[in-house]
Amino acid sequence: MPTLEWLNKKEAVKTADKVPYKLLNIKPELSYGEQNGNMIIKGDNLEALKALLPYYKGQVKCIYIDPPYNTGSAFEHYDDNLEHSTWLSMMYPRLELLRELLAENGSIWISIDDDEQAYLKVICDEIFGRKNFVNIVSVNMKNIAGASGGGEDKRLKKNCEYTLVYAKNYCFLPQFKNAFDYTEIWELIETYKKNNVSWKYNSVLLDSGEKEYIGSTSDGEANEIKIYKRNNPMIVSVKQLSINQNLTEKQVYYKYGHKIFQTAMPQSSIRTRVMKRVSELHVNSDIYSIEYIPRSGRNKGKLYEQFYKRDSFRLFAWLKDVSDEINGILYKKTLQGTYWDFVAGTKNLSKEGDVVFPNGKKPETLIERIFDMCTNSNELVLDSFLGSGTTAAVAQKMGRRYIGIEMGRHAITHAAPRLKKVIDGEQGGISKSVNWQGGGGFTFYDLGESIFDEKGNINKQIDFESLAFHIWFSETKMAMREHKKSPLLGVFNNTVYYLLYNGILGDKKVNGGNVLTSKIIETLPKPDNKKHNKVIYGEACRLSLDRLRKENITFKQTPYDIKAG
Repeated sequence: MPTLEWLNKKEAVKTADKVPYKLLNIKPELSYGEQNGNMIIKGDNLEALKALLPYYKGQVKCIYIDPPYNTGSAFEHYDDNLEHSTWLSMMYPRLELLRELLAENGSIWISIDDDEQAYLKVICDEIFGRKNFVNIVSVNMKNIAGASGGGEDKRLKKNCEYTLVYAKNYCFLPQFKNAFDYTEIWELIETYKKNNVSWKYNSVLLDSGEKEYIGSTSDGEANEIKIYKRNNPMIVSVKQLSINQNLTEKQVYYKYGHKIFQTAMPQSSIRTRVMKRVSELHVNSDIYSIEYIPRSGRNKGKLYEQFYKRDSFRLFAWLKDVSDEINGILYKKTLQGTYWDFVAGTKNLSKEGDVVFPNGKKPETLIERIFDMCTNSNELVLDSFLGSGTTAAVAQKMGRRYIGIEMGRHAITHAAPRLKKVIDGEQGGISKSVNWQGGGGFTFYDLGESIFDEKGNINKQIDFESLAFHIWFSETKMAMREHKKSPLLGVFNNTVYYLLYNGILGDKKVNGGNVLTSKIIETLPKPDNKKHNKVIYGEACRLSLDRLRKENITFKQTPYDIKAG
């Protein structure tokens, strides 16, 4: 596979391994609401990502990042004028660590423009694997105004950005949920009229009539299809119904939207089989209906009713199948592929969330679409270029757990204040569409001292929980899912891991709790009744080698035998 070379790439490839593990310090005065695991971290995102590995490796379902585009536009809040090779060296180790944090069934979405998009694609192929590339989505972010059509210099004016999508492991990636664009039905009808385009959904099945069974046929797998004629049905046009009921046509669409249809002539084996069977039965009717269980499509596995008109068997295509009612208003929904139009979402965008962030901000609706496609409630999302806090704000409103990382002062001046307003029930962005009422909370962190010094010695200020997570990570290369304050860390590959630590590094008193003794062995919790090898970390050991062998114990001395992960 082709790879990209640039000045200092060799150093960039080694950077992630050289970054020290740092302590995460809680800042209670900057935290807000319920302390439920959501995290906002102020600090260099490379160091923060490394600090998260022992806690969250392989656990993040979706990562969205909007890194500086290296366009030379000199954003106030980002260094967006990096020299090309420096930009690549900045991105490479961060992408490596982000991949480590992704769950096996997770995906990463990266916003970029055309200055670095091609280069980003190549380094992502190298880091994530070309086989794990999913899509590149073109996102229209602004209309091009004026008649000149020219750009700032000789280039065309830019209105699109791009979102690269990669899976951690394509084989385990679930099918993304469909994304739709929504247009108010009446607005769409008016547009059709203005452009002299025929609008087909203009018939109303006011009464489907009495259902009379006339016979059955079968589908290609010999499953029964029941056929009915409909006696005394009533069909009227939208126009006629508006006259009859003294309603505007718009009111008819909103009142009877679930009964409005057009007819079509699909190429369907079901339709052909039904037509043939009705002909054999010598039955005549203005409307027929069938009942069967589809083997594919959106109604797969459910009993489904379908209507046909007259001997030509034109299929009833319902407006309700291509629309949704939202807050009492009917919208036409259009399935989206790899071109997304978010121009409407950028109106007053700089002030969205009640924080002013003039450049580089993304609309909440864009992040909502991504999370809706690839995550479910309570799953973990992460943004390591948090900026004004959009990703965390959307996650809060959608019921996702989140980690946001931001290095600048605006972690305090922008992101945290925005999230406080969200928790208090702020009604901007997607709040109304998701019926956001407020609630939840986040814990604010900054980066503390390194856990290990240059010689590999452990920081003496480390607490039990941090030490437990790092020991587990260094032994298993896996994140510990949860830990209660117990010397038992967990079982991995038939080995039980224990940590004896009373919170005072260097305390070697026999009865202090840090020293392995016969009495301590008897009190250690056992995960089950199976025989396991045991690895026990402690300040000292008072057991003989024979006793250690008999108990299948490997003793490791704190802090000397603790290795940086």
